[in-house]
Amino acid sequence: HGYTILNIPMATFNTIVLITSSVTMVMAWASLMRNRFNTFRMYMGATVLLGGVFLVVKYFEYSAKFEHHLFPSTNNFLAIYFTLTGLHMLHVIGGMAVNAYFLGPGAKQWKTNPVWFTNRVEHSGLFWHFVDLVWIFLFPTLYLL
Repeated sequence: HGYTILNIPMATFNTIVLITSSVTMVMAWASLMRNRFNTFRMYMGATVLLGGVFLVVKYFEYSAKFEHHLFPSTNNFLAIYFTLTGLHMLHVIGGMAVNAYFLGPGAKQWKTNPVWFTNRVEHSGLFWHFVDLVWIFLFPTLYLL
């Protein structure tokens, strides 16, 4: 079912986007470890932006399905597809929110407690990598099998 109605090139692009965002997440944390706060802001900003790119691509992917009258109620495959990718998107949004907090208002913690701040960014990164890893399983399972 999946290979005829899913957009493999879009999903491949999104996979590259998420893997790249995992690299920028590591670089954000590594920048803090090297006491380079401005570099941290650049990489964390890129991480949040790449999460946004993923969501925009998903929006266009979902829109195309809806235009072709393909809904979760259409068949079991689409029910599973929309449930799994929808839950994944909610976790991407959650990770983006936490990362944006560390980029914005939470960044003041860098001045008062840099070790605490660096550890929290590391924890956020672990969550981000887990969400990325989930996609690494969803992509082949839904799009390629």
